[in-house]
Amino acid sequence: MAGIMSAVPLLFDRKVVLVTGAGGGLGRAYALLFAERGASVVVNDLGGDIKGGGKSSSAADRVVEEIRAKGGNAVASYDSVEEGEKIVQTALDAYGKIDIIVNNAGILRDRSFARISDLDWDLIQRVHLRGSFKVTRAAWNHMKNQKYGRIIMTASTSGIYGNFGQANYSAAKLGLLGLANTLAIEGRKYNIQCNTIAPTAGSRLTQTILPQDILDAFKPEFVAPLVVWLCHESCQENGSLFEVGAGWIGKLRWERTLGAIVRQKNQQMTPEAVRDNWEQICDFDNAIKPKSYQDTFYEVLNKLGTNQEISTNPTSGPVQTSTSNVNPFFLMQVEAIGKKMPSIVYTYTHLQPILYALGVGMTTKDPDHLKFLFERNEEFSCLPTFGVIPAQSGMFDLASVPGLIIDFTKVLHGEQYLELYKPLPTSGTLKSECTIADILDKGSGAVILVDIHTYNGGDLVCYNQFSLFAVGAGGFGGKRMSDKVKVIVHPPNRPPDAVMSDVTSINQAALYRLNGDWNPLHIDPSFAAVGGFRQPILHGLCSMGFAARHVLKQYANNDVTKFKAIKVRFAKPVIPGQTLETEMWKEGNRIHLQTKVKENNEVVLTGAYVDLEDTVYKPRDNGTDMQREELQSDVVFTEISRRIKDVGREMVKKVNAIFQWDITKEGRTAAQWTIDLKNGSGELYQGAARHQADTTFTLSDEDFMQIVSGKLNPQKAFFSGKLNIKGNIMHSQKLEVILKDYAKL
Repeated sequence: MAGIMSAVPLLFDRKVVLVTGAGGGLGRAYALLFAERGASVVVNDLGGDIKGGGKSSSAADRVVEEIRAKGGNAVASYDSVEEGEKIVQTALDAYGKIDIIVNNAGILRDRSFARISDLDWDLIQRVHLRGSFKVTRAAWNHMKNQKYGRIIMTASTSGIYGNFGQANYSAAKLGLLGLANTLAIEGRKYNIQCNTIAPTAGSRLTQTILPQDILDAFKPEFVAPLVVWLCHESCQENGSLFEVGAGWIGKLRWERTLGAIVRQKNQQMTPEAVRDNWEQICDFDNAIKPKSYQDTFYEVLNKLGTNQEISTNPTSGPVQTSTSNVNPFFLMQVEAIGKKMPSIVYTYTHLQPILYALGVGMTTKDPDHLKFLFERNEEFSCLPTFGVIPAQSGMFDLASVPGLIIDFTKVLHGEQYLELYKPLPTSGTLKSECTIADILDKGSGAVILVDIHTYNGGDLVCYNQFSLFAVGAGGFGGKRMSDKVKVIVHPPNRPPDAVMSDVTSINQAALYRLNGDWNPLHIDPSFAAVGGFRQPILHGLCSMGFAARHVLKQYANNDVTKFKAIKVRFAKPVIPGQTLETEMWKEGNRIHLQTKVKENNEVVLTGAYVDLEDTVYKPRDNGTDMQREELQSDVVFTEISRRIKDVGREMVKKVNAIFQWDITKEGRTAAQWTIDLKNGSGELYQGAARHQADTTFTLSDEDFMQIVSGKLNPQKAFFSGKLNIKGNIMHSQKLEVILKDYAKL
């Protein structure tokens, strides 16, 4: 097998590689080897001196010329790594994508620690650490979107072990290792891998450190093959650190002693206890090699859990385990499953439903919204998604659940399901019962399913399932799936049947939070910045409210009695002031949907749907309804709707066409009907075709009934001008499948 593998060359055809600091030394060696293996290379070099001063295009140009002279493909970039966006844009402009980044650029400003100036420190951090961050961040989303990326960070043995006179350099280099380790975790599900090398090679940075005879043995060409292998699509190494030089390669990993427990039950932990256990704390015999911080955490919990004198949870007493290798964290999570939280009592007047309606974008500009905004309206109603409001405070009680060990500052709202059993009262007192339905181990985090049933007196009015994702809490050995999850469902693979949009107000989050979600992430810019957002973001449940409104209006004429359930996954944040655009697909009584931010086309709600009661031909068409008298043809289209509902999928396979009917009365269009037997399971709806109609028929209500009853021959009607047909006339023959026993079209 090894012989077969060694015969397969590692090629990089159609791959685009960016190498920073590629004007000489290691960077040049990387660029040349990648180009030799078929990659298109962006040769980046500022052309400055070893201390970061000056600028020149000659260094990058020479390497580009060298690559092209050998038949390779390369372009030059002269920007500083602090302008990472420009460097990555060079790759996009030249080749249309970016696949691989080798962060190699660097400078030296060696000083003993006492002599390091602010400039010495800042320049090193800016070039090495900030520069690698800027370049990688500029490429990150491109790699995520294409589901592929390989990234190399360049650390140093000085960062790993320390080196006299290089405190600034060592700090930056070890910082790069931390950056790489996190990128390896965050990029894993997007097929983005990030590894770190600590090279020793002859370059302008090492010529002042190593004597010439040593430099001759440490050629850059002895490092480049490792970098090329780590960047190949067949290499699955991720989150690793390698020392490399002179043809030797070694992998490094952390090692930790078994340590010692220095506290006892009901006793204060003291410095003297640390002193007395110091030898054991520092004993590397039988040391372990943790791969993640979870490993460290679980090992500590294991020690505590098997020490009968120690309680792992002050509220529940010591963990009793039958074997010493059972993970106490796992046991604690299992213990939490099925736990009930204190009941929630929610008392409200008509003010709360009105405030909620305003919070999800309703406005008096739309007459249809008045029934949700004016308490004296004869049809005054609660929006169905108001059902999340009485239940949401249950989320704030999770910290009180025994055994649930979660950092609640890292909990994200992942998905939401709401089901209504009857319309919500516009005022009253509701009682909610909350249960931890399940806890799932997703590796990078834990999913907590919280079921909340809400009652009006003794009647169940709605059920919520909050799906919460606890970042970093996974890996405890729990199950990955659960039959208790209300799963998402992706929309059909066709253009949407309807689209509606609303512009959110810049005050949308400030208004929505008055419904009881007081998280400062949605109002305080400084708090949002800590979370990594450039400004406060909209509540996910607010975006869900917008989407539910769109479906309710498009397919149920704002009739709340038609609403049964909604499920959404929160995919991306929304900034107040952006436009929410909901795309909808009708499949029977299920309306699939996804919601986008119109300004950047990012999907914010995905895998979502709304289940409605029967919607035979009551949906609105583009927000308008024809107010008209009953027509004779209505009964025929009602029968067609019934038939499509029964055997729609079979009809779609046989017919594969869209028919639009324009029914006239007294010379004017009195009704429009569309029979869609091309998309999904087929449907009939009132209004013009949402997709291009294959055939359009125009005739009067009276003539339509004459034809379907067999009293008027369709050919005679066509040639006499009573029946007008546009589009594919031959498709009209397929209507017999639909109108059999009613027509001979």
